[in-house]
Amino acid sequence: MAQIFIKPELIRWARDRAGVSPVALLKYFPKLEKWERGEAQPTLRQLENFANKTHTPFGYFFLPDPPEEKLPIPDFRTVRDNLAGRPSPNLLEMVQMMLRRQDWMREHLIDQGEKPLAFVNAARLTDHPCAVAQRIHEALGLSADWSRRETTWTDALRTLRTVVEYSGIMIIFNGIVGNNTHRKLDVSEFRGFVLCDEYAPLIFVNNADVKAAQMFTVVHELAHLWLGQGGVFNLRDMQPGDHQVERFCNAVAAEFLVPEKALRGCWTDAAKADEPFQFLSKYFKVSPLVTARRALDLGCINKTAFFDFYNAYLIDERRKASTAKPGGDFYNNVEMRVGQRFAEAVIRAARGGRLLYRDAFQLTGLKSETFDRYAKSFGARF
Repeated sequence: MAQIFIKPELIRWARDRAGVSPVALLKYFPKLEKWERGEAQPTLRQLENFANKTHTPFGYFFLPDPPEEKLPIPDFRTVRDNLAGRPSPNLLEMVQMMLRRQDWMREHLIDQGEKPLAFVNAARLTDHPCAVAQRIHEALGLSADWSRRETTWTDALRTLRTVVEYSGIMIIFNGIVGNNTHRKLDVSEFRGFVLCDEYAPLIFVNNADVKAAQMFTVVHELAHLWLGQGGVFNLRDMQPGDHQVERFCNAVAAEFLVPEKALRGCWTDAAKADEPFQFLSKYFKVSPLVTARRALDLGCINKTAFFDFYNAYLIDERRKASTAKPGGDFYNNVEMRVGQRFAEAVIRAARGGRLLYRDAFQLTGLKSETFDRYAKSFGARF
């Protein structure tokens, strides 16, 4: 088979972009080192396989120079107070995938005569975080003490997800690229991102993150929507990057989940408990991680106490995750990865003849059999 001339720097760039070492690829491409030195060229099939292994768009190999890829949304990620490096192919692909879903959903809602959501871009950085937190409560139909009525903080997270979707916001929890279990998302790179739009706002939560941190991520992203500021963030150690928007969104999330007045009112009792953050967790129905972070913010504990607890808690959570059985409920897995609001809209459009099933499969990332099985699980709702 004929070989194709590809610039060596494009081969090196693709490998480096994917974060894969030459050793890991040599078993698939024995001539890789020669390709990178320009001493040999791949065949068309070899190049296609190389593109798949490095998650590189095939057309990139025919560019005159390696492209400079940038996120299409603001990047609030930081590493040790510095801007994060080049986004990984996994992050880039997930953002692009969600943008395609948002574009379709926006057009669909406008066609259906839906009106724009009043709360998107309704807040300003000059507003007090407590006031914004209260407005988010009101928009979601939640009382100030809603979480305390839940049995556990995991129940509270489930309730929050439900009311967020009911308010008109698409929300997706996924820890892999689409449905590809071999492409796991890296929590150290990002915890979530938000895509602002007055018709079809979208929140994405990195489901590879510990459950204990996800509720905070959701509310942090809600604050972004109220500001009308989309973006991707990592909240390293549950702390915002050195950016005014991030600090503001963190303050709103903290007040929404653990109001300052309420925490100060019960801190004396909590401090006497053997496990103060577990005590607060049961009271506020948020994870111990969130209560510890809030206690630090309000000066109830110092950084040493917080990080001692934080690191021990993460170790325990990851140990539990490593021993958990894989799989889970089919319906729940798909609904988390696709989002109920988006899935219902796509299914209705496909069944109503307003969307080709082929396009429905591409939008949801589901194969025909999986899509049909998921659609049937809605039962009488359709």
